[in-house]
Amino acid sequence: MESTTLSFANLHNHGELFANFMRARRQSFIVHKKWNLPEAMGMEYDQYDTPASRWLAVHEYGQVLGGLRMTPTTARCGIYSYMIRDAQRGLLDTIPSDLLDFEAPVDTHIWEVTRGFVMQSVPASIRRGVHARMVNEMARTAREYGITQMLALLPTNWSRWAARCRLDMSPAGRVMDIDGIDYQAVTIRFATTMH
Repeated sequence: MESTTLSFANLHNHGELFANFMRARRQSFIVHKKWNLPEAMGMEYDQYDTPASRWLAVHEYGQVLGGLRMTPTTARCGIYSYMIRDAQRGLLDTIPSDLLDFEAPVDTHIWEVTRGFVMQSVPASIRRGVHARMVNEMARTAREYGITQMLALLPTNWSRWAARCRLDMSPAGRVMDIDGIDYQAVTIRFATTMH
């Protein structure tokens, strides 16, 4: 099992991995979760998939097992910045604008994590291993880019696995029902792993 952080600068070094990652996102979010999201050529994407973002893929023999997207809070693309901030600014009608207890930050050391998934086809026996690879690669990427904190919008069971994954996480907003699932904005701190 491998983990790779993809960027527009290194996609050419990884063959079909990025396309397979976007296909896996479509399978996870559009096919399995039935989210109404843009898609083309069998891939799911949105306005935050820009050269500013990074995509973390956990994969084995070319097959994507899981992954996530990381976007700097300083990102800009037209009227959009990053998902949590844009929701707070009322630009996204599917996410409540009062999701954060504070004003969404714009800071080079704070990034957002979105579109996290583990494929349904991943056997239960290795799911924890996939999660561990994702967390380790996220921490490695945080060190590489000088990220001290990340924001994420997660299902409320985040507290159960945060300690197991050794992540310093805390709530950053109220619990919200989105499509019948309780979500909450959280802060993930990496300062302790920066030494």
